[in-house]
Amino acid sequence: MESSAYGASLAGGSFDITSFLKQPQTVLRFLAWLFSIVVFATITGEGYTNTETEQQEKCMFNSNASACSFGVGIGVLAFLACIVFIILDAYFPQISNAKERKYIVIGDLTFSGTWTFLWFVCFCFLANQWANTPENLHAPADAARAVVAFSFFSVISWGMLTYFAFGRYRQGVGDFDQEYRDPANDPTTPYPAAPYASSGPTGYQQSPFSNSQSAAGNYQPPAY
Repeated sequence: MESSAYGASLAGGSFDITSFLKQPQTVLRFLAWLFSIVVFATITGEGYTNTETEQQEKCMFNSNASACSFGVGIGVLAFLACIVFIILDAYFPQISNAKERKYIVIGDLTFSGTWTFLWFVCFCFLANQWANTPENLHAPADAARAVVAFSFFSVISWGMLTYFAFGRYRQGVGDFDQEYRDPANDPTTPYPAAPYASSGPTGYQQSPFSNSQSAAGNYQPPAY
């Protein structure tokens, strides 16, 4: 029987692009990749405006440069991470080392969970700043609403990726527990056969000094 670890056979399978694209995890990664593009590209292209009296461009979110910088930073890193994890997902069935798979799954789980939290912070931060943005800033409302909306969509997509990564981690741990069982703690494991068929070793030979020792009691000194 073929052993498996973290959702794929340890023998190392071939890459099937059709089944790969149909996986829910792959679909979610492409969605998260698309949402991140919308967020950082919109902020970069339309996120900075200027008023009638000032020529210096300011962030459309309440003139808070930190809001725009935070959205761009989270979006760019999420964009790059999606590309890396899509490549790793495609290469994952060909990895025959269970330890390497474990590191990839743990990295996916950690990053996805962290970015779910960061996207939630980004959504709350941008929504709050947009609600406090004055009308005289002449900020592009459609662009700002799109950034806030796709930040919220990113929270959902990365949350689902965290769920799937956690499920794959649990599956890998379960596969390992099923395939490895300590014989010392397993009551169904039979005891090994005794190394000797009898109570003692076979082929025992009598000591060559036994006759001389028994004849020592019959010794008689010579008479003078």
